[in-house]
Amino acid sequence: MKILFLTLTLAAAQEIPPNGLILDLDAAKGVTVVEGGKVVSWQNQIASSPAKEFILQDKGRKEARSGCPTLRKNIPSLQQHPSLVFRQQELVCMDEDVFDSLTTGHGHTWMAIIAVHEQRAGLKDVNSFFGNLRNGGKYEGVWGCLNDDNTLWWGTRNGITFGRFDGNNPRMLGPKLETDQFYLVAGRMGAGKGTVALELFVNVAKAHATVPFPVNPMANPSRMAVGQERDAIEHPGHESFDGEIARFLIWNHPLDDDALRKTMDDLRKKYLEP
Repeated sequence: MKILFLTLTLAAAQEIPPNGLILDLDAAKGVTVVEGGKVVSWQNQIASSPAKEFILQDKGRKEARSGCPTLRKNIPSLQQHPSLVFRQQELVCMDEDVFDSLTTGHGHTWMAIIAVHEQRAGLKDVNSFFGNLRNGGKYEGVWGCLNDDNTLWWGTRNGITFGRFDGNNPRMLGPKLETDQFYLVAGRMGAGKGTVALELFVNVAKAHATVPFPVNPMANPSRMAVGQERDAIEHPGHESFDGEIARFLIWNHPLDDDALRKTMDDLRKKYLEP
């Protein structure tokens, strides 16, 4: 089969300061598209990060590349920026351990420019746009999700107990997101090995919700995925979201209030404000 490759090249300069930034997925850069518009690779713009790229995962799917998102270009409501469209699909970073420390003591900050579509049937109220939960055991890790009615939520799991949901597996509810409208959503987890704060932000750097979380330094999360809460090879797409991601960033520490506010302001102005 003839394959046509389109690769959007890496930019030499980072628009966001790279201090602690270990992941920058930008739909305008580092995207490899094959015949049929399928995205088979999304390259991390942080060259020094061990998480080099997120790629297709055919394992568990009956049809090759059925799990690949597609590239949507020149979106008017996104100031002509592109996005990747996920329909119960995912791309996976195959490095097993690079994101483990986010929830085992280092803390972290993540930000995403996303839009949601109507969610299709799967696991009730679990429609994930990212996550590195472990396959099996007590599924420790971090995940960002939507309920079936597109109410935003995110949380972490420490591997001490299995629950949906409890003090070791909290779920922070945000607002209900309107379909086909782009939002800037973010989460921050404090550093430390005791009980830390989890915070959820929507469009502005004022916490929409906050919950305590007991850190387990011995937890062992797994591969990070976008469009999915893990590398769910036994039932791919079952916990994936229907929607779009234009930008996704992760810092390996909690940004302070000033840095959080400035970065969210910059992203909002670039993508969301006319």
